[in-house]
Amino acid sequence: MLRQTGLTAAADPACDRFAAMVRNMLNVPIGLVALIEPERQVLPGASGLSEPWQQQRQTPLSYAPGQHVATGGAPLVIEDARTDPRSAGTPAVRELNVVAYAGMPLTDETGVELGTLCAIDTAPRRWTGSELALLGDLAAACSDGLRLRIANSTAQRRSAESDAALDRSQLLLRASVALANTSTADDVAAVVHDLVTGTLNPAHVEVSLLDRSRMVSWQSGPALPASAARWSEHDAIPSGLAVRTGAAVLLPDLAAVRALTPDAVDTYLEMGWQSAASVPLPGFDGRVGALTFVWKQPHVLDHTELTILTALAVYTAQALQRADYLRSRENVAAILQRAMLSDVPDSAPFELAARYEPAARGEQVGGDWYDAVRLDLQYLALVIGDVTGHDMRAAALMGRVRSKLRLLLVDRHEPPAALLRRLDSANQALGDRIIASAVLAYLRPEPGGDGHQLQWSNAGHPNPLLLDAAGVTVLTGHDPLLGVTRRTPRTSHTRHLPPGSTVLFYTDGLIETREHPFDERERELHAALAGLHDLPLTELLDRIYAAFAGDDQEDDVALLAVRTPPRQ
Repeated sequence: MLRQTGLTAAADPACDRFAAMVRNMLNVPIGLVALIEPERQVLPGASGLSEPWQQQRQTPLSYAPGQHVATGGAPLVIEDARTDPRSAGTPAVRELNVVAYAGMPLTDETGVELGTLCAIDTAPRRWTGSELALLGDLAAACSDGLRLRIANSTAQRRSAESDAALDRSQLLLRASVALANTSTADDVAAVVHDLVTGTLNPAHVEVSLLDRSRMVSWQSGPALPASAARWSEHDAIPSGLAVRTGAAVLLPDLAAVRALTPDAVDTYLEMGWQSAASVPLPGFDGRVGALTFVWKQPHVLDHTELTILTALAVYTAQALQRADYLRSRENVAAILQRAMLSDVPDSAPFELAARYEPAARGEQVGGDWYDAVRLDLQYLALVIGDVTGHDMRAAALMGRVRSKLRLLLVDRHEPPAALLRRLDSANQALGDRIIASAVLAYLRPEPGGDGHQLQWSNAGHPNPLLLDAAGVTVLTGHDPLLGVTRRTPRTSHTRHLPPGSTVLFYTDGLIETREHPFDERERELHAALAGLHDLPLTELLDRIYAAFAGDDQEDDVALLAVRTPPRQ
């Protein structure tokens, strides 16, 4: 409790005033405010004390007659300390010239004695009742001052604790928000490092996951030596020990590192680290890894820091499990998408290229697709389509539409419009309420000429574009989307393609954005394609994709380009 007063072996103005009042009002040579610590007596208030004591403001406990007051809780009154058995022979009598002594206890609000307010005379003295009453009143006032100091200290401590709790709550709130936006283990490690900068200030943050007894780690901070990559859960390292024991591993200095995790010592010496703390990451079926903080200086975690670290471990484990789930979904999605998008066939004598890119955000799959089917040596069927949505469901629906259309292509040699009508009817008959846009086109030699003929039907899809030396031509002609109405009338269109002509099919994800009108983006695409008709098709698709979609496109993008043979 004495510590909470903030008083020690140094002069305090308020205590000095009480000592001076004792000296003046009781007409004694010396007045003291003496507080008792476990090993000494400190004198924050002193008036009339000889040197070196007036400057040093402390004495051994053996010098303190007042300790009898502080431990007994009653006033101590001595008329002649040289002969009183309670004080005779003490150093205070010999060195401080204490002869007459009157001390009143100083207490906190619970009655615990903190020290003494004392009056000292250098000659024998019979203390009167009025003098002792006055000294008692002064002691009560001095006690009130000490209690006020304790109350202020308690209030400040509680305020600091409240601020620390608020900071901890805000940090954990930030952690829950920031970690909710992570999708990889690297993201998680970086976010945790950023969160604790300014609080725990580690030199290195490591997220370790258990993988077939091997500790696979992600770090935020300097790269670890190659030897650390071979650590396993059985090695005597902080993360391995945390996983094995299921408890926090606290290593406040290098001595603790050597004693508890000797396999990590060489790495810590190489990296200039001296302390660490590692807590296990909880999983559904037990511990899945550990979260480890490392410092370049000795570091002893207090209760608040350990609470933060433990809570962060829970949030980190949840973020890592979510990242693993997302990675699994992405792997499944990628496999699904690859299965649904067949490789372009050998298309000679035509040149053929295709590209598919999923939306930058979402499940990395979607309803856009392209297809090319060789019907005979000189006859090529080309398809571009878009089922509404860019998620797993859209991809599944797209797969069903694509498969039906492929079957119709090889079974029915009918114009494009007729096949799209059959596809619409098949979807409705089988209960597939699928809304989609599509273009189906046939490319074949033109009878009696050196060019080729393109025949197509468009079900609500962006118009294909013809690129040749004359510029860009829009191949118009729209019918309603697939799946909108029953028995929709559809139209086939025909166009002569001179040798070396290029036709580009694309889905709306290439040019559609929230900020710009679709018509405006169409015009920009037409302008960008002008003069590119001679580019290799793969380069053409790459250039257009980079210019209009890039790596942050909002929707899936499918591109399909075909070029007729040049003039012989």
